[in-house]
Amino acid sequence: MKTSLYTNLQRKIIIITLVVSLAPLVILGATIYHQFAGMCEEKIDEQIRYRSRAQAEAVDLFLKERTAILCAMADTHTFNEMTDEGNLASIFEVMNTRAGAFVDLGVISNSGQHLAYVGPYALKGLNYYQQPWFDDVMSKGVFISNVYMGYRKSPHFIIAVRRQEGLNSWILRATIDPDVFGDIVRSAQVGKTGDAYIVDRKGVYQTCPRFKGDILTQSHLNTRVFGTGTTVIEERNVKGEETLYAGSWLKDNKWLLVISQGVAEEMTGLFATRIAEIVIIACGFLAIILATVLTTQMIIKRLRETDSRMNELNAQLVQSDKLAALGKMAAGVAHEINNPLAVILQKTGWMDDLLDEEEFRESENYQEYKESLGKIEDHVERARKVVHNMLGYARKMEPHLEDVDVNSTLTQTIDLLKNHALNNNIEITTELSDDLPIIASDQSQLQQVFLNLMTNAIDAIGSEGLIEITSREVDSFINVDITDNGPGIPEDKQKKVFDPFFTTKETGKGTGLGLWVSYDIIAKMEGSIRIKSEEGEGTTFTVEIPIVEPEKK
Repeated sequence: MKTSLYTNLQRKIIIITLVVSLAPLVILGATIYHQFAGMCEEKIDEQIRYRSRAQAEAVDLFLKERTAILCAMADTHTFNEMTDEGNLASIFEVMNTRAGAFVDLGVISNSGQHLAYVGPYALKGLNYYQQPWFDDVMSKGVFISNVYMGYRKSPHFIIAVRRQEGLNSWILRATIDPDVFGDIVRSAQVGKTGDAYIVDRKGVYQTCPRFKGDILTQSHLNTRVFGTGTTVIEERNVKGEETLYAGSWLKDNKWLLVISQGVAEEMTGLFATRIAEIVIIACGFLAIILATVLTTQMIIKRLRETDSRMNELNAQLVQSDKLAALGKMAAGVAHEINNPLAVILQKTGWMDDLLDEEEFRESENYQEYKESLGKIEDHVERARKVVHNMLGYARKMEPHLEDVDVNSTLTQTIDLLKNHALNNNIEITTELSDDLPIIASDQSQLQQVFLNLMTNAIDAIGSEGLIEITSREVDSFINVDITDNGPGIPEDKQKKVFDPFFTTKETGKGTGLGLWVSYDIIAKMEGSIRIKSEEGEGTTFTVEIPIVEPEKK
């Protein structure tokens, strides 16, 4: 009787388990794939939109800088000074030294006569009265032309400004290097199918595209479909290949910066994910079937014992999963950050070697360049220490002792968050003791603690507030107070703020790990963190850092 009962129960468990397990697995796999596909498409759209907008701003800034320096030269020099080609050559050299990308420079009278010229072409003496851009300059005062051939019979564009000197008006005109300008535009292209170029309102190329077409030839784009701001459209060619086009208007909506990208190239990760998902689901099918058949009898025999221990095991598993996820996250983030840091360090070394060359050593900004490279290397090293520290959270690393100036560490941390605070109209004030001793501690871990506490203060305030930071020596400790005038923390929650995964922030806006990690770091240094908070009054975190003399570290 019992054998038959267990046989029927085993059969029912197998059938029900397979149906319940496999059906959701299939549905879940399809749902995840479609959601992931949607996220990929949205991410690709956002990325190309951002690249187009950012590159348009860079190009617009390039044009504005050159226009500004041309206006400055025209406003600060008289007509007689400008028509002296010796002076004009000196001005041209200064312009290229300060801004660069100027091919030539010329002075044109109000009758269109080219009076003075510095550059590689024989343009002096020519008359531009009939040139289309001449009237635009005379009427508007400042004009950036489209690309045209002109007297030099090669594609180029100019920036020209009109100067009124008494009753006399004259034009200072400069030609922009098309190669430099083209390189700036093309720097936005990514991958094997990416392209970046500029067209005018008629769709005529103003810079050379990467694939088909040339400057001053007609593109296939209908510029009217690109609205104000940045617009993203999708087109499919005769082969069925999809391409995304992101366009941003610049130069008073006369030029359109276009960035294109093949969808298939961007979706490579999605296709690989689809194959991996199919393989995983197939393996899951086999594993579920095999596991169900082999374990059903064991489950029945141990049902009572398993049921009695279920609650305890579930609680342990949840906590273990959280800690395991934290370790994987730290390792993953550290890996992703280390790679760009290595590249930055390599490039700064290369730049430092270049500065040792004679032509750079004679530059008046040589020392500033050297100091800037040194600062970059210092901050890269500090970032590497932070990455090392992240791995330490997962691996239980002990602090690495070094000579630390607590005030300097606080100042560096404030500098990291200054823009974030200003964007939220939050003022950060300091009252740092001048006679704090240099201690033996781990600067990167201390900075992580200060960064966590200051970030929490900014998040607590939200906007329109004040953060006060003080430091002082108390007995054998250095005390650092970080005070905000935010809403404060309820008394019943203050005892839990240092618990892992506890957060007072809204769901999705905090991991609950910052204060726990900070508490653990200071505890390993044999210090402490205290909290004092009142609802509606604000919160103060006091960090007690033990004073360890450097020679005893």
